[in-house]
Amino acid sequence: MKAIWNNAVLAESDETVVVENNHYFPADSLKREYFEESIAGTTCPWKGRASYYSVRVDGQLNKDAAWYYPDPKPAAENIRGRVAFWKGVQVIP
Repeated sequence: MKAIWNNAVLAESDETVVVENNHYFPADSLKREYFEESIAGTTCPWKGRASYYSVRVDGQLNKDAAWYYPDPKPAAENIRGRVAFWKGVQVIP
């Protein structure tokens, strides 16, 4: 699977985990030069507290376009150390 935004491959892996129709990529598959820490956070009742990354490619910013669970609840342990995408990021085979 590949995560693509603004013609850049943000992440690529054959080992994504699908939860609620979102592909969670291993953190080490991210092209870190495109990612910036965000102060955003949300809470899911069964996964826990999510943290976010913004994505910057060629000077364009996609705010809070990726999320991860640094300390997921037990039911979501399979996505620990993984990152998912939205906000126009295409995830394709």
